[in-house]
Amino acid sequence: MTLKPLLLLALTGLLATPPAQAQRQQISFNTDWKFHLGDVPGSEQASATDRDWRALDLPHDWSIEGPYSEQWASATAFLPGGVGWYRKSFAVPAGFRNKQVFIYFDGVSKNSEVWLNGHSLGKRPSGFASFQYELTPYLRATGPNVLAVKVDHHEAADSRWYIGSGIYRNVYLLATAPVHVKTWGVAFTTPTVSASAATGKVAVSFTNGAAKAANVVVTSTLLDAKGQPVATAKQTISAKPKGDTTANLTFSIKNPALWSVAHPNLYRLRTTLAVAGQPVDEVNEEVGVRSIRFDANQGFFLNGENMKLKGLCIHDDAGALGVAVPPEVWERRLKLLKAGGCNSLRMSHNPHADYLYRLCDRLGFLVMDEAFDEWEHGKNKWVAGWNVGTPAQFGPHEYFKEWGERDLRDMVLRNRNRPSIIMWSIGNEIDYPNDPYSHEVLNTGRNPQIYGKGYLPTHPPAAEMGPIAKRLAAVARQADPSRPITAALAGVVMSNFTDYPAALDLVGYNYQEFRYPEDHAKYPSRVIYGSENGMARSAWAAVDSNAYVSAQYLWTGIDYLGEAGKWPQRANGAGLLDMAGFPKLEYYLRQSLWTTAPMLYLVAAEAPAAGAAPTRRQRGTATWNWPAASQLRVTAYTTNEATELFLNGQSLGRKTGNQPTWDVPYAAGELSAKGYRHDQVVSEHKLQTVGAPAAIQLTPDRRTLPAKTRGLAQLEVAIVDEAGHPVLTADDEIIVALTGPARLLGIENGDLANHDNPTTPRHRAHQGRLLVYVQATGVGPIGVQLTAPGLRSASAALRAE
Repeated sequence: MTLKPLLLLALTGLLATPPAQAQRQQISFNTDWKFHLGDVPGSEQASATDRDWRALDLPHDWSIEGPYSEQWASATAFLPGGVGWYRKSFAVPAGFRNKQVFIYFDGVSKNSEVWLNGHSLGKRPSGFASFQYELTPYLRATGPNVLAVKVDHHEAADSRWYIGSGIYRNVYLLATAPVHVKTWGVAFTTPTVSASAATGKVAVSFTNGAAKAANVVVTSTLLDAKGQPVATAKQTISAKPKGDTTANLTFSIKNPALWSVAHPNLYRLRTTLAVAGQPVDEVNEEVGVRSIRFDANQGFFLNGENMKLKGLCIHDDAGALGVAVPPEVWERRLKLLKAGGCNSLRMSHNPHADYLYRLCDRLGFLVMDEAFDEWEHGKNKWVAGWNVGTPAQFGPHEYFKEWGERDLRDMVLRNRNRPSIIMWSIGNEIDYPNDPYSHEVLNTGRNPQIYGKGYLPTHPPAAEMGPIAKRLAAVARQADPSRPITAALAGVVMSNFTDYPAALDLVGYNYQEFRYPEDHAKYPSRVIYGSENGMARSAWAAVDSNAYVSAQYLWTGIDYLGEAGKWPQRANGAGLLDMAGFPKLEYYLRQSLWTTAPMLYLVAAEAPAAGAAPTRRQRGTATWNWPAASQLRVTAYTTNEATELFLNGQSLGRKTGNQPTWDVPYAAGELSAKGYRHDQVVSEHKLQTVGAPAAIQLTPDRRTLPAKTRGLAQLEVAIVDEAGHPVLTADDEIIVALTGPARLLGIENGDLANHDNPTTPRHRAHQGRLLVYVQATGVGPIGVQLTAPGLRSASAALRAE
């Protein structure tokens, strides 16, 4: 797969660009905005001045610009919230005139209100919901129009993790004819699937905005990867004026190219509307043909094949970039996670950016899409540190009763054609014991997760969850009956005394592997899986050794901002990758458990004292610089049949298993290992005693950037010794200088306590490395120069075209 078409798809939005004769037009609306941090009453008026406001392009997250401060909350990364205003002056594009015009926001964090020329278009409290307003009634056909957006995130401690502030996702301008397909109005399902044939069903919801009824010809055509039609269906239907109509089409697909994790084959579904023989609208979406099934005794099946879901939970942010993350960043991250053995992702704990689901479709990830972290009652948001001090109680529960069902419905409608998505989650840890719900059973039994001690009668009763869960599940099923409904339960011992689990098709267990056997026997028809799990090998063994447990979702795939410890820690370090996207020790352990291709990775740590209990996680570093006379425990993470360890060329023995260890007296030089299959060497890894930092090493992930879409290069920076070996203890300050049409979007070193401004060109390395984000701003050659006192510099030549 080449990057260019992937980015074009991501940046053109929900619908691919239609052919010239079609009436629908959609453009990116991300450029040439003005921004002001702070409330300026009256800024919704077109006549208001924004002359001194900051010019910027979207997406934009003002919270990540900081500064970090102990006065803010650890839950949200010790970063500020506040109130911000955005304004954009624009003329109606020539091709948009005499049409219905809409503005589409993929996400605004949060409590947004939008005005056009002083007229309020609407409000949306959720920072994760995608929404659209019609501009037509207030548009000026000639002269400038002013779009104004107020974002109110003054309750900064309103989430258990960092959610950013501002218009942090893409914005699109859309024009349609009066007869047009509604937003998210195409629903594609494949109710029967086999290797030889499949049935495709398409429901098309469209609007007739005209004053007269119209006979509309609705046609859906499925095109293969070469653009050739493989199936089509057509229906003529009478559309009442000023109303909505739905057409239901069915077609057969011969010898379908099935979508799977290993082969994520995609089709293009082209849906057209025609009136009086003339095309009036066309919508194109990528879809996949596949079947999914969960069984209470045998687990998960994709296209009839039983498989384990090797899952990771992820949040929206990318460290220094906050939540305004370009798609290239997630593409790099996802490819690393898939190489580590991951085949499934949990969108924790909210809908994510539009392009991320397309990446999952294209790269072959199975997705749990999740709507909420709380319902009608708030959870603890820690201010002084995780589980420290007095928590705040702000959050989405403040608007749940009014907006919850709509937010859920919109999430499902928006994403229901994504073949990657296999389940809808209506909540994460809603039943966390005593945070907020409580039940008498908490006075007894085994409860690994609990806030407070035992039953708290002043807290809302757990029985309240059942009716809400039933209502939410019904909303999701009505929007998409083709996928199961789930939730991630933290207090199963408590929820089992309510109607909550019965409202679900699949019941996720967070950190409660010990309950699997008992509950499987007690509730034989319940589909049980691990919706959030720790890194311990025993947690994976509970999945791998039990056919009825289909999944494990590790917390977490990538380190993330917020949910932090005490100041100065800004982030949570539970990931397989750090915030710069560099693999950590846990990544290689997981790769040794979840993959089969030959791999080998060595780490060393001080040998534990005799009889010492093992730590919760195996720790070590990929270094061979230790004090003289050190006694070391060397571990090899591997998928091979046997591994042989060598110190300065002398064999220290061959061992089996995917995590063999050797106790080794330290000697400077080279520690190496060979991995064997059928007595043949299939993989090698070595650690080298390194010298002092001597030079900077620079590795761009690409050298050509698409200027039109403001393409991004990610440059991996390493500090090395004279021989070119990475020095993982180096923390030199690196200075970045750019020439040409580019800007420094940010620098991330992965340090959980780093408070450097991410856009300043000076940044310290952490563990000998950092990541530099360079974004194209025009066409031409781009030069990147990295320097540091006492180190040889490095440079890279890029080009935007």
